[in-house]
Amino acid sequence: MKVDIRNKKISVIGAARSGIAAALLAARHGANVLLSDSGKPSLSEETLEKLNSASVTLEFNRHSEKVYDCDFIVTSPGIPVDSEVLSKAFSKGLKVYSELEFASWFAKGKIIAITGTNGKTTTTALTHYILDKAGFKSFVGGNIGEPFSNFADKTDDNSISVLEVSSYQLDLIDSFKPDVGVILNITPDHLERYQNNFSLYIQSKFRIVKNLGEGDLFIYNRDDENISKNLVRGKFLSQSFSVIDSNFATAFYYDNKIYIRVGDNLNFPDAQLEKNLFVIDTRDMLLKGVHNYYNAMAAILASKFIGCELDKIRDGLSTFSGVEHRLEVVRLLDGVLFINDSKATNVRSTYYALKSYDTPIILILGGREKGNDYSEIRELVEERVKVILAFGESKEKIKNYFETITRVIVCDSLEEVVQKSKELALPGDVVLFSPACKSFDMFTDFEHRGRRFKELVNQL
Repeated sequence: MKVDIRNKKISVIGAARSGIAAALLAARHGANVLLSDSGKPSLSEETLEKLNSASVTLEFNRHSEKVYDCDFIVTSPGIPVDSEVLSKAFSKGLKVYSELEFASWFAKGKIIAITGTNGKTTTTALTHYILDKAGFKSFVGGNIGEPFSNFADKTDDNSISVLEVSSYQLDLIDSFKPDVGVILNITPDHLERYQNNFSLYIQSKFRIVKNLGEGDLFIYNRDDENISKNLVRGKFLSQSFSVIDSNFATAFYYDNKIYIRVGDNLNFPDAQLEKNLFVIDTRDMLLKGVHNYYNAMAAILASKFIGCELDKIRDGLSTFSGVEHRLEVVRLLDGVLFINDSKATNVRSTYYALKSYDTPIILILGGREKGNDYSEIRELVEERVKVILAFGESKEKIKNYFETITRVIVCDSLEEVVQKSKELALPGDVVLFSPACKSFDMFTDFEHRGRRFKELVNQL
């Protein structure tokens, strides 16, 4: 859907990556743009030059009344819907759109949108990798890497935009309609943005199907109760993936293999029926762990629907090595494997990380959290973790919860954590940096935290 915004007055809220990209996109299409941020963002000279060249008006350290003198507002995902600036906009009757919604107005070709509490980045990157390797004109972005606004107007009818989509971005969509919408899983997270109401968070995730219509596809995790209990009907097609239910899932995992239905709805296992099932041996994949097989099945179904041949999908799966900060191998030092899982900002992500290793683990936990329930990993910690190194704002809570089942050492800095892990680890151990918490107490984001961890490990 192409929208004519020439000479429109548009206010963009938030001068981080998404806001800057939206402001530049609006300016490229002839709008008069105000970019407003309540803080003082540290923008590079190159970025400032781009904004000035595009005649974007900048307003920092406040949101003045100029913000509301506009035709509509575009907001960054980091701005809460109930923030003062947006609440005032709503009270004035102004339309407020997410950057995702705004960018979609200028996109051509097909869109694959992927959401979920965990696994979004890996699944998005994998889907793009499969399509790109198979020769499709594939773009990747959204909540991963490039904001959609950076490339939406560079797409054409043959393009495929593979987007990682957060609940924040979905909250303020209006006409955004992917050709393929994916929900990987839903567990409690970001509840501070949803009045601590899990139901509101679930509703936000399901907005991904809001505008799906005939000929579109909804892909979902059949094993996730929070998804299954809230399924909605529509004119769109539905396909599911599972590691439990092989009877009704379109893709399922069984005994080291992923099966994709290519014929009628078939019962399994039955060796005689494998001619109607496309089989991928997970032992040929670089990605390991059941959580990654879930991600892979979602990527397979999305790629297949777009038109990618199954043999080419298998080729892509065999060479994809994962994404930075998600179970990323940093170094093998004196027989000790150091793993960077900084993207684990909630307990469920750390659960999956712990399930991935059956050797003794030194687990690094900590950061900023709101109401984490560590009982989800209690049994795994008891079975597999020889010591926990706790740091950040949540270190005392972590110590109090886990000290009765394993050794817990409280550290004052990430530098101390890494040094202590080196002292404690024995050959064959895994040092797993999977914090289960947000990074904002000590770092700008999980990427900053992960990069710092890798720097420290490589200095050992």
